[in-house]
Amino acid sequence: MQILMPQMLHSLVKLATSLFSEPTSTVITILYHGDLLPRNRNLGRFVRRDFLHPENQFFHFLITMMRCVW
Repeated sequence: MQILMPQMLHSLVKLATSLFSEPTSTVITILYHGDLLPRNRNLGRFVRRDFLHPENQFFHFLITMMRCVW
């Protein structure tokens, strides 16, 4: 648990700063990878690929939760 907490905290801070600096692309990226938006080129250019890094655990957690809920 002590190893996981700093990684999640770092991931949460990265996501929070992205939400403040680029809110539109961050929300579109979360919805796009959560399969709540259609797959097309117009939305694809707003999707941020750097969120798909395996160390970004909070982002993957959010996407998994969105896929389960909706």
